[in-house]
Amino acid sequence: MRIPGIVAALIFLATPAAAENHETIASHGISAFGELRYPAGFPHFDYVNPDAPKGGTMSFRGTLASSTFDSLNWFILAGEPAQGLRHIYDQLMVRAFDEPDSVYGSLAEQIEYPEDRSWVIYTLREGATFSDGEPVQADDVAYTIDILKSDGNPRWQILLKDVEGTEVLSDREVKVTFAADAQTRDLISTVGQLYILPRHYYETVEFNRSTLEPPVGSGPYVISDVEPGRNITYCRNPDYWAADLNVNVGTWNFDCFRYEYFTDTTAAFEALKAGVYLFHEEFFSAIWATGYDFPALDAGHVKRETIGDDRSSGAQGFWLNLRREKFQDRRVREAVGLIFNFEWSNETLFYGLYNRTDSFWENSPMQAAGPLEGEELGVLEPFRDQLPARIFTEDAFVPPVSTTRKTDRRLVRRAAALLDEAGWMTGSDGFRRNAAGETLTLEILDDGPSFERIALPFIENLKLIGIDASWELIDPAQYEERQENFDYDVVIGRFSLPLSPSVELNTLFGSDSADRPGTFNLSGVQDPVVDALIEQVIAAKDRETLTTRVKALDRVLRDKIIWVPNWYKGSHWIAYWDVFGFPDGKPPFDRGTDYWWFDQEKYDALIAAGVLR
Repeated sequence: MRIPGIVAALIFLATPAAAENHETIASHGISAFGELRYPAGFPHFDYVNPDAPKGGTMSFRGTLASSTFDSLNWFILAGEPAQGLRHIYDQLMVRAFDEPDSVYGSLAEQIEYPEDRSWVIYTLREGATFSDGEPVQADDVAYTIDILKSDGNPRWQILLKDVEGTEVLSDREVKVTFAADAQTRDLISTVGQLYILPRHYYETVEFNRSTLEPPVGSGPYVISDVEPGRNITYCRNPDYWAADLNVNVGTWNFDCFRYEYFTDTTAAFEALKAGVYLFHEEFFSAIWATGYDFPALDAGHVKRETIGDDRSSGAQGFWLNLRREKFQDRRVREAVGLIFNFEWSNETLFYGLYNRTDSFWENSPMQAAGPLEGEELGVLEPFRDQLPARIFTEDAFVPPVSTTRKTDRRLVRRAAALLDEAGWMTGSDGFRRNAAGETLTLEILDDGPSFERIALPFIENLKLIGIDASWELIDPAQYEERQENFDYDVVIGRFSLPLSPSVELNTLFGSDSADRPGTFNLSGVQDPVVDALIEQVIAAKDRETLTTRVKALDRVLRDKIIWVPNWYKGSHWIAYWDVFGFPDGKPPFDRGTDYWWFDQEKYDALIAAGVLR
């Protein structure tokens, strides 16, 4: 019997599961759809250099999402975790970045599961150890799942909500059973990509406490130096158990990774020019267009490149908090969206380098477009009486095209009319009030100045239609707390949605996540149709069906106007000091820098020339 979509053997389990008399599949990997690219025993991924030398330090700017950190606990709601903590943990299975959704065994040497994927047995590799020398065992996997479900950040809890239970079968075998009504297509890979925690370590360390004490993991690196809010360094664990494992060949080539944190973008860029850190991805068009004229770049010591990105271009925008009563009226949200002038921003602020985003799956085949018809209509037809009629009669919602003048009077008039219809009338002071006398206010919350040049013109235009708008700059710790607890009118956020959307949609748009602190449901979407469509996406049995269902979900979400979409470019802007080597090509679904290596000769030459210190 051939099981389509994987390379696998059919066996009967000689474990307690055999009593169920299920025919099962044993494999070294799993994919949502289609054949695995790599057979059992493959030597390495095609996109790596298996002979890459080891050594040196890769250094980055810390995450743009925060300018500080105060915790080394990545798994709980409390605290702002440091960037790069993934380096100290191993997963049961890891992604292949030349396939859209395949994972292969890392800690797990084999998986066994029935055709309906209602449960899975992960068999761990013999010899896997944590950084303190203790073995990685099946009860560590069970502990990880159980503690994340009960005490982890709500994002983990939502991802694992369909895990019904775990059963330790032996030191190296753990069975995970999924809920009877769960959509199971991606659950094996979802659980497989968890970062496994050491049970013995948390017998003496409180799991749900923010801490700066370096934790124990089983990954290729350990934390070697921490300066809270300033930098963190991870260096190679010389006793790493999986250094020669096929999924690691040609990866983890640097002896150390260091993340440097800065208070603002200007300080970070000056530090790059001075060689404080070596690799930089640029996210600001003004700097990309005008800032790259410093001596080290002119001399060729710093390289500047644009590299392609075959993933969905991301959903970035001003996210409106529908938990606030004033934003529950779609007309108010539409009025706010009409006022953001992308065309002026792109020409005046961005040097024409961006395109306007209109979809949550921008620049991908899953983006809804034009009228609702064909198979996509078939997906939404059962919900006709629960959806606005315009979804069936009008094209997928796209933001309006503005003039290149900062204020588009035509759109101002349209927005003002919508606010009038919604019952927000203009008072003698020029501000809008409802029948209860409440002023229509809008506060854009941020923790850094980089968006100020974009937000302030937007706010000026909002005031023209009578909205008492403001931009509130607060410290990163306060911002993190307010975002986690949804204490805002508007926040700026960007999500890169996967090529095979699945259970993560629940933490972005699902009703279960709307009122759970710490989730990514920034707008507080609570809609039974959206929930049903998410379930259909997760249940899709082939990529064609998946694409159709995601388009339908995209169309419904866009019609709700839960955000004011920003822009995209479909590529990475990178700059780096010329001290690296890299494979001939990058994997299509990743930036590829994890497979670079340090070129000691180039580095020594720059040191000798006094260019780097």
